[in-house]
Amino acid sequence: MAESKTIEDIILHVAEIMVNELKLEDVTPETFDPDIDLVDEVGIDSMDLATVALVLRDQYGVRIDEDDYPKLTTVRLIAQYIHDRI
Repeated sequence: MAESKTIEDIILHVAEIMVNELKLEDVTPETFDPDIDLVDEVGIDSMDLATVALVLRDQYGVRIDEDDYPKLTTVRLIAQYIHDRI
């Protein structure tokens, strides 16, 4: 399980997972806007989010409840969700 991290560390890590898992082009974890709407502006769907959720569960030991997916619309919100549970 991941050691205690700042919310900024988690935001960067979630962005890195997004970029890598979803094969996003023209963006790096450092340039990924943590407040961009992942569904409306990036175009990820529930399957993409499920993939990211599995990676995050493996890396942080935090299970993201499927019922919470609709609320997790930005990298910042996902990072806060994880931060609150580790």
